[in-house]
Amino acid sequence: MATKKTPKASVLVVDDDRVTRLLVKTTLVKAGFAVRVANDGAAAVKAVRAKRFDLMVLDVWMPRLDGFGVLERLKKVKRAPKVIVMTSDDTPETMLRAIREQASQHIHKPVDPAELVSIVRDTLKVGAEPPIQVVSARPNWVELVVPCTRAAAQRIHDVMSKLEGDLPEDVREAVSYAFRELLLNAVEWGGRFDPKRTVRISYLRATRMLLYRIADPGPGFKMDGLVHAAISHPGAPIEHVQIREDKGLRPGGFGLVMVRAHVDELIYNEKQNEVVFVKYLDKAVT
Repeated sequence: MATKKTPKASVLVVDDDRVTRLLVKTTLVKAGFAVRVANDGAAAVKAVRAKRFDLMVLDVWMPRLDGFGVLERLKKVKRAPKVIVMTSDDTPETMLRAIREQASQHIHKPVDPAELVSIVRDTLKVGAEPPIQVVSARPNWVELVVPCTRAAAQRIHDVMSKLEGDLPEDVREAVSYAFRELLLNAVEWGGRFDPKRTVRISYLRATRMLLYRIADPGPGFKMDGLVHAAISHPGAPIEHVQIREDKGLRPGGFGLVMVRAHVDELIYNEKQNEVVFVKYLDKAVT
């Protein structure tokens, strides 16, 4: 008896540049996907109304109807495909707008074939999740509501790291580390990796300081209860290692110690399910 073949995932590639369309199509066909192409946004909308696709790889800036226009129209399409936007314009404003319009992922142009295949496969594997909500997308005030999943946290970290592009490298690295550590803590410990729960993130950029606020949905914690973390053993910074081993926890526990070393101020609310960190951009300000 013949084995029933699994249908190939269907992908619509949309780009007004012929060379990019050909590259993306060829790459995805070789990777085992069923691929069709459209040379602009209007053709893409017509195609998804006529046929169901699992995924759309969508250029942002195109004549007639750009990628954002396509995303807006997809909201009215039943069983619309997931969307990966591709653009050389990976400014925070563009990326946040793509998130607001509910694109699932993004990829930088010129497209790297191996990265493209990896992102397409990962996007297709992820089940339906609540979208990331963009409350504010001003360059000096960004506010987001993020589902408690590792994938959403990683995507937001990638986007937010571009907000500090004009700062010295050491400052960018310090802020990026602190934000990633605290965000993952919020998603894991506060949200328990439950996509129905959300973390609220605020980013404020002033002339002489940068501030992040992260609020998770958990009950909070007490610092003296973190016996598995290095921060609870200031005089013996590796004592927690044995405690983690006894509890069967993964190696680590240095996160909060490292965060404090990377930022100028770290402040928790009373329940300690909200945290603010500040990085001063002028050391004369205290």
